[in-house]
Amino acid sequence: MKIVELNIYQVELPMKEGAYSWSNQSFKSFDSTVVEIKTNEGISGYGEICPLGPSYLPAYAEGARVGIKKLSKSLIGQDPTNLYKMNSIMDQALKGHPYVKSAIDTACWDILGKFTNQPVYNLLGGKLQDKIKLFKVISKDAPEIMSDKLMEYQEKGFKQFQMKVGEEPSLDIKRIKLVSQKMIDGHILGADANCGWKQHQALRVVKAVSGADIYLEQPCLTYEECVNIRKHTDLPLILDECINDIHSLTRAYFDKSIDILNLKIGRMGGLTKSKLIRDLCISLGISLTIEDTWGSQIGDAAIAHLAHSTPREYHFQSSAFHEYTTISTAFGAPKIEAGFMSCSEDIGLGIKPNFDTLGTPIATLSID
Repeated sequence: MKIVELNIYQVELPMKEGAYSWSNQSFKSFDSTVVEIKTNEGISGYGEICPLGPSYLPAYAEGARVGIKKLSKSLIGQDPTNLYKMNSIMDQALKGHPYVKSAIDTACWDILGKFTNQPVYNLLGGKLQDKIKLFKVISKDAPEIMSDKLMEYQEKGFKQFQMKVGEEPSLDIKRIKLVSQKMIDGHILGADANCGWKQHQALRVVKAVSGADIYLEQPCLTYEECVNIRKHTDLPLILDECINDIHSLTRAYFDKSIDILNLKIGRMGGLTKSKLIRDLCISLGISLTIEDTWGSQIGDAAIAHLAHSTPREYHFQSSAFHEYTTISTAFGAPKIEAGFMSCSEDIGLGIKPNFDTLGTPIATLSID
């Protein structure tokens, strides 16, 4: 099997609730990139990458599309089912920039599933969960509005929540205290600062909310700052933005600075490397949030397949981004019900692209 064509689609993902806000960021829509890989055997695969912009992390949508175009020159004619060779070629052709490679790698897994006539979760380790725990994001807002949102989401059946903080400490302390007081017993709440606090600010917050039953996620920008915060709190710590490969993960493990890893598929470079990270976490006894930076039905399918193939005892939670957006990029998306998600049992990722939404490719690269 050989790759004969690679198409790139660009699509805007508007937010249902008007805006999505965290730390010092707020967006009304996100710029997503969908990759279509066509083979000489008539099998096509799909992947998606939706970074949140260069002011958040060193990844942005325009850069993803430029990088994908560059990589395509090395990938046309290659066998997409040879996943490790594909990743090796991409790593040699473009140093770093894992988010550029993620959609391509995911599309290759989609092709492999279709070629072997089985769902991707079988290839990732087998279906170990029938349904996947979801968390609901409580976007940054006034404390009273965030508290009301929590109660609304609890009524809809959600049991796990991630509230966005990372702004002025006094206001964040009020947010955390008010929202945590409205939690139903047995439900789970995380306070995610998305790198937003300086170290001295994070110290103020963890001291003030020490009695709350919450998880703390990525309080500061750097790993070193997060380690220092860890020394001053008993709150369980989720690391996210500062863990982007096996080396940073093992460092955190040996430093005893991580309780849960937020594994984002795009930040790792796709499903191939995310599976490696996932499997290492299980071996080390580290639980996982499995998600991505953002996306739609196509990206969520990849999340669901990786989560389905993760042992329940190590899967903390996942997200389903397509429930936050107003448009559909694919049919057969993972289903959401009462705070859980489950993906299609069809072969590959189980989705079919909605070309009415995707439109025509902004770039087509093929054998000359």
